[in-house]
Amino acid sequence: MAQTVHSYLVFETDAGFCGIAWNAVGVTRFQLPTKKAEETERLLLRRLVAGEPGTPTRDVADAVAAVRRYFSGEEVDFTDIKLDLEGQDPFFQRIYAAARRLGWGQTTTYGALAKELGVGPEAARDVGQAMAKNPVALIIPCHRVLAAGGKVGGFSAPGGSTSKIRMLELEGVHLGPPEPAQQSLF
Repeated sequence: MAQTVHSYLVFETDAGFCGIAWNAVGVTRFQLPTKKAEETERLLLRRLVAGEPGTPTRDVADAVAAVRRYFSGEEVDFTDIKLDLEGQDPFFQRIYAAARRLGWGQTTTYGALAKELGVGPEAARDVGQAMAKNPVALIIPCHRVLAAGGKVGGFSAPGGSTSKIRMLELEGVHLGPPEPAQQSLF
């Protein structure tokens, strides 16, 4: 059986170079920014079975424009981007659908997302594994899913948890100790 060839594009944003891959059904992979186009391409291709540079379809071009707006600080909703998650674990697909409902500046925890899916907080590790294997990070906003107690948790993208914190800050979410309500006199 022939393997599906994915088209891909590496493009620049205010945060660095991102990569996107697609097929006839929809977007199949997304690579969060790195400092160099070659690095982004290498990371993107590592997760594709077969990929060739391509000219984006109108839908993919719209997705690229949305990503550029996102990294320039504009509030963006990615829920209309058509995805192809064929081959993903069915439970992971449910997790991705739930995470995709998180809007700009909204966060949840691995345990709360598991509970929302009716599997209970004990499945929080499964949610974490799904987020780590998310093929379209940002479009499925795994950066909005936090560890217990609102802690940042892990992030498998370039830059690790620092990138996750920066993306959340871009959306107005600030993790860490709250700012004091009043200035100290001393």
